[in-house]
Amino acid sequence: MPSPRSSVAVEAESHPFVRRPHRTLVGLSLPVLFSLIAEPLTGLVDTAFVARLGAAPLAALGVATVLLSSVFWIFNFLGVGTQTEVARADGAGRHAAARDAAGQALALAAVLGALLAAVAWPFLGAAAVAMGAQGAMGEGAVVYLRIRLLGGPAILLTVAAFGALRGLQDMRTPLWIAVGINALNAVLDALLIFGTGPVPALGIAGAAWATTASQWLGALWALAAVHRRLGFAGSLRWRDAVTLLTVGRDLFVRTGLLIAFLLVATRAATRMGADAGAAHQAIRQIWVFTALLLDAYAATAQSLVSYFLGASRVSLARRVAGVACVWGLGTGALLTLAMLLAEAGVALLLVPAEARGVFASAWLPAALAQPLNALSFVTDGIHWGTGDYRYLRNAMLMATGLGLLGLFSLPAGGPHALTAVWAVTGGWIAVRCAFGIARVWPGIGRSPLRSPAAVVRAEPSAAGGTGL
Repeated sequence: MPSPRSSVAVEAESHPFVRRPHRTLVGLSLPVLFSLIAEPLTGLVDTAFVARLGAAPLAALGVATVLLSSVFWIFNFLGVGTQTEVARADGAGRHAAARDAAGQALALAAVLGALLAAVAWPFLGAAAVAMGAQGAMGEGAVVYLRIRLLGGPAILLTVAAFGALRGLQDMRTPLWIAVGINALNAVLDALLIFGTGPVPALGIAGAAWATTASQWLGALWALAAVHRRLGFAGSLRWRDAVTLLTVGRDLFVRTGLLIAFLLVATRAATRMGADAGAAHQAIRQIWVFTALLLDAYAATAQSLVSYFLGASRVSLARRVAGVACVWGLGTGALLTLAMLLAEAGVALLLVPAEARGVFASAWLPAALAQPLNALSFVTDGIHWGTGDYRYLRNAMLMATGLGLLGLFSLPAGGPHALTAVWAVTGGWIAVRCAFGIARVWPGIGRSPLRSPAAVVRAEPSAAGGTGL
């Protein structure tokens, strides 16, 4: 009778990635890409409908959505940490451990979502005023925020459930759920914002109710999918939540540093004048859009690396890293070419005529940085898969420290000042990329991908990353 360890090794060797690595990586990445594109559509649909109500409701919606997105990104660790733990347990053939990891994350998501709503509720008016929303605009923002906070647990439950499903390499179910949420939201927007028959017109409150209702439906759908694949844990050990919260701490610091650099870069551009600020905004929006494709590779690499490490097949995990980096580098090169060819079209669509002079010179370094940007995203996913969150945090600390030093040393004017901002941004990306690659090849520090001895542990931890 084969031992559990040998059966796990056999299952890992029969994984589709072993036979068709490139097809498997791309096949898993495409549904992730489409789901990532589908998720922001909820905000676009709300914007399109609320715009018909007038400027004040639309401005209120803008204030409210910025506040909500600023809060909910803090809880992305529920998806990242869950995906790594479930994939690691699945690779090791430990179904119960995968089920418990998913159950712990879902329970924590529900509690955090409820706490968030309770804690934030009294401060919504002050938050709206702090964002400059007063009068009718401020009232509309508070109404929208109160209703959307009722969906806070649903949002976090969906994030955790998507992490569990992607940890099982089920990338299609999150896609269908994301599409379903957006479709229902669009229908409910038309019904509740403007009213029809016995349904009264609720205005901006209708937009909030439409989004909240669709998010709860999506959460229930996601919970059912997790239950079908894993079942629910019979009991939960809340002390295990400390591990997931540790992941949250490291990711919080890392994401905060990333946002800090982008904010300071935007500040540096706007200090150079309205033309530079407008051109910078256009370039930044394209940069954010290209990140969707690169994030899809990162999520797929994360699941596969975790799976093979769980099966103690470090060589296959390193192979995933190599294939993912090849696709990331190739995609980055294509993005560079596409950006260079699309320069005139982007300028025409997104840049005011008076700002196109400064836009052209800054567009070039932004385009040339795409291959390195792709590798930095892909290696993030690889190291999420190894649980190397502390390393990523420290690498981002070094990159952002150097990047901020470069930004603060730039002159406030000159014909090539915005170009310098994007050159510094390219350097910031290059430092992140260098740390991400070096952790795999040759494997600096106590890299989980350097040798089998570094990853074969009695109980791998989601917070098992080491420092630099």
